[in-house]
Amino acid sequence: MTHREEHRFDVWTAGADYERYMGRWSRPVAERFTGWLGLPGRLLWLDVGCGTGGLSATVAARCRPRTVLAVDRSPGYAAWARSAATAGTHVAVADATALPVRDGACDAVVSGLTLNFLEPPAAAVAEMVRAVRPGGPVAAYVWDYAGGMDLLRLFWGAATLADPSAAALDERRRFPLCRPEALSALWTGAGLGDVSVVPIEVPMVFADFADLWEPFLRGQGPAPGYLAALPAAERERVRDTLRAAVPCGPDGSVTLTARAWAVRGWRAG
Repeated sequence: MTHREEHRFDVWTAGADYERYMGRWSRPVAERFTGWLGLPGRLLWLDVGCGTGGLSATVAARCRPRTVLAVDRSPGYAAWARSAATAGTHVAVADATALPVRDGACDAVVSGLTLNFLEPPAAAVAEMVRAVRPGGPVAAYVWDYAGGMDLLRLFWGAATLADPSAAALDERRRFPLCRPEALSALWTGAGLGDVSVVPIEVPMVFADFADLWEPFLRGQGPAPGYLAALPAAERERVRDTLRAAVPCGPDGSVTLTARAWAVRGWRAG
């Protein structure tokens, strides 16, 4: 299966549906990520691949920025982020490989859950480095598809049991930028110094299996996109296989763990 064939399921258009599927879990990661960065106030931040604006909103709420510029190539996601943005946050439609800022214009450049969907990611990181001022930080975080993202591990395990061809679409196989070594190498290769990588773990608590399953039917991202393309009978087979694999508590609730890897480096001064 080619990269083009794999990406045919990667749909990014409806902000509300993404929020229900993954946005609600990415926001706690954004809070811990910005805390780890520990940057001072009154900075000009650039959020690359902002999606529905979870990281931008966290920066605005927690980091006392002078200005936040958020960009995403999806008009639908950018519109959602713009609708929820507070004063001082500006959202634009732009590609990560052609950022609409001057060289060295930003004090800090960040990106959340985006790197694996940029081709090639090295070009996007080079743009992030170009955009940050000398001595400034470039930082990002991605899901640990390789083993620390329980929700997707369970989903693709169930999908592969029900449909062996789904194995080729498993994000653990598709996205190599999900481990510390790969992220560190990408940052070092971009010329950034003092590179560090840390894990960030957050709980994912679902009221019941329906609360876990329903967002997969909304078509946003690789797994829901794959599911939307299945005939109804096959989709139900994946659902039933996943239901059998998911650990439910006595009250029917489901508690999983989501791990992300955060990477940070500094442009030479």
